[in-house]
Amino acid sequence: MNLFLWITIGFIIAGFVFLSFTKRKIEHRPNPTNSSIIWWVVGTARWGVAGIALITWAFYTIM
Repeated sequence: MNLFLWITIGFIIAGFVFLSFTKRKIEHRPNPTNSSIIWWVVGTARWGVAGIALITWAFYTIM
């Protein structure tokens, strides 16, 4: 398989793990601030857009 596809899969898995640990950390705070929740949503959206772009690019280079 193409190395670029493996890098894309690694990026998606690492991002998912990082975002889930960050969410758990925010949930366990006694009083989470609105700014931390907003930044988590912004980071999740950026990670999702980057993941979709990488998957599209990876399959475009493979095919």
